[in-house]
Amino acid sequence: MSENKGFLIHHSVILFQKACRYARFMAQSVSNNTGKKLIQIDISSDTVCPWCFVGKKNLDNAIASSKNQYDFEIRWHPYFLNPSAPKEGVDKKEFYRNKFGSRAEQILARMSEVFKGFGLEYNISGLTGNTLDSHRIIYFAGQQGADKQHNLVEELSLGYFTQAKYIGDREFLVESASKVGVEGAAEFLDNPNNGLKEVNEELEKYSAHINGVPFYVLNGKHQISGGQPAEVFLRAFQVAASDTA
Repeated sequence: MSENKGFLIHHSVILFQKACRYARFMAQSVSNNTGKKLIQIDISSDTVCPWCFVGKKNLDNAIASSKNQYDFEIRWHPYFLNPSAPKEGVDKKEFYRNKFGSRAEQILARMSEVFKGFGLEYNISGLTGNTLDSHRIIYFAGQQGADKQHNLVEELSLGYFTQAKYIGDREFLVESASKVGVEGAAEFLDNPNNGLKEVNEELEKYSAHINGVPFYVLNGKHQISGGQPAEVFLRAFQVAASDTA
């Protein structure tokens, strides 16, 4: 790559990041002008955590029934359930059996039941493994908009939990990003350093103090842990909104 081309790409990235920050500022300003109280939700999760997906589905249902009352801003942050998981992946069924032993079948049956409640079939075929690249692309999606990031988490979860897609597969990550309108995903993932610093910074800021996921923080202080039902989120919205000036 020529120095001039490198400069132009770097300059374009800076302009793009400034535009994203401006868009987020404008979104918050518009939200404030609606007269509805803004609820900001920071979510720590891992992309191979089924309860994180369950929590997301319940949160989405709670939000859908509350949009006339509140405006929402959702931000996803990384967490690693197994930081040393191999990048090449391991058989998902074997992993569960090794991790949970005699309880594996009971746990899998429970997850299948929960997923059926959402009209989904829980699929433990395929591979599981390192989730770093998925968190990198989720971060990248967030730079293009909170909605794209939220939708990408949904797309990745559907692929991994119901379609036996491997969360570390580059093609799957790029395809999922493209489906939700994220631009430049392939180029971003090509450089293993892209997003690495930011993922580590978010780990330190949002996830270093917690012992499990999913973990939610509403308006910077109201905490919820676990894949809670929609009713828990609805009550939390009320509490968070009552503290908003």
